Formats: sequence, C-alpha cells, structure tokens
Amino acid sequence: MNVRSPGGRAPVFVLDRPCVAPELSIVIPVYNEAALLPVAVPEQCAALRARGRDFELLLCENGSVDASHEVLARLAQADPAVRVLHEAEPNYGRALRRGILEARGTYVFCDEIDLCDTDFQDRALEMLRTGSVDLVVGSKVLAGARDERPLLRHAATLAINGLLRVAVGFRGTDTHGLKAFRREALLDVARACVVERDLFASEFVVRAWRSGLAVREIPVVVREKRVPSVNLLRRVPGVLRSLARLTWVIRVQGRR
Repeated sequence: MNVRSPGGRAPVFVLDRPCVAPELSIVIPVYNEAALLPVAVPEQCAALRARGRDFELLLCENGSVDASHEVLARLAQADPAVRVLHEAEPNYGRALRRGILEARGTYVFCDEIDLCDTDFQDRALEMLRTGSVDLVVGSKVLAGARDERPLLRHAATLAINGLLRVAVGFRGTDTHGLKAFRREALLDVARACVVERDLFASEFVVRAWRSGLAVREIPVVVREKRVPSVNLLRRVPGVLRSLARLTWVIRVQGRR
C-alpha cells in the first residue's frame, strides 16, 4: 500500500495495483470536481465495461482545494481500473501531459470529466484500430458537430483556433477537448510541447499536424454537465502568453 500526502494534506492510502498494460487509457485532468466525480467515474467505468473494453481510467488531479483528493482515493480503492495522479498546482496542461506520458494503453483517449463521451470513444477506436490513423480529434465546429455550451465558450473556441491558424499554420478546425491516439506515435509529440496550462492540448494537436502524422477530425456533440470550474475570462491572459511563446518557438526558432 502506498502512502501519498498531496499538498500537505493528511496521508491518502491507495492500493498497489499490478502493472498490466490495457488496450485503452482514458486520461482526464481533474480540478475541484468533488461533486461530479462520485457519479461520473463509476458511470464511465460501467459504460466501458458494457462495451467489453480493456481499460484504465487515469485521473490527473491538479491543485484541487475541495475534497477531490479524498474522493479520488476512495474511487481508486473501489475500482482496480482507476489510477490517480496528483500535481501540486492547478495546471490543466501539465496534468494532461503527465497523464499521457504515464498512460499504459495502446490507445490513449483525452477526455473531460463533464463529458466522458463514449460515442466519440467508439468511433475513434474503430478508426485507430485500422492502423491508418494516428490521432483522432473531436471537433466542436466541424460540419455535423453540435456545441451546446454557452455562446461565449463556443466563440472562444472559434477565436483560439483562428489565432492558431494565423500564428502557427494550424490546418484543422479544433484542438481543445476530445482526442484519441496511438500512444507510441504521439509520445514524442507530447514530450516536445513547450507550453502548459490551457494551450498544451492545442500545441499537442498542432505539432501532430506539423509532424506529418495521420490526423483525422470527427464531429462531436458537446453537452457539459456543470458550470466550468475555471472562469473563461481569467484564462485569456495566460492563453495569449502561451500562444506568443508557441509562435516564437515554431515560427522563429523553427522547432516543430
């Protein structure tokens, strides 16, 4: 049994689990989700088992100040498919990157705790298993998609992807949200990323395009289950700083 004390809290006990590589790793960053976790995690595991999936659910907690630590510990003890990672500070990109690098599955899915889109998982897995696709991106703006989030959040998606097209030559329609990929094909891409926080997911997709990997977009329907845990407007300065750094690295320094 391991003992962990994230963020100076009381020790959290997590059962040791054998290291067996599953076919799927579902990576989900977690920040202040104590209310949603007890429902969303069992539902996701049940949906995957109903489809006969061999999987691990990798929950990457980062800087939560609510009871997420304790809830995650209970969920990991109750279900052998659940793994928990901890980062000391709130940093979505760092948590997502760590989850990708520590995932053990042949295929890695990046999801959100308020989405857990099994329809996307089904369609993406079918494509990945053919061997002709390296990365599948769930687009919220592609023809056939439906974004049911508030208008401001949809507008932000359009704005950031427009900026990425101008700044770094992005060729797709969406970068942030649902993704699925062959782990071995994308590990070096994850390691090469230079920005964290909100723009890591975008850089990851942009670098995959620029590396010549086989990237496919498919339309998704987005219905959030709760109000976002981070205020959108507060994220804007950090996103712009990260975009400026990414533009410098790719356009000026010539690094893929």
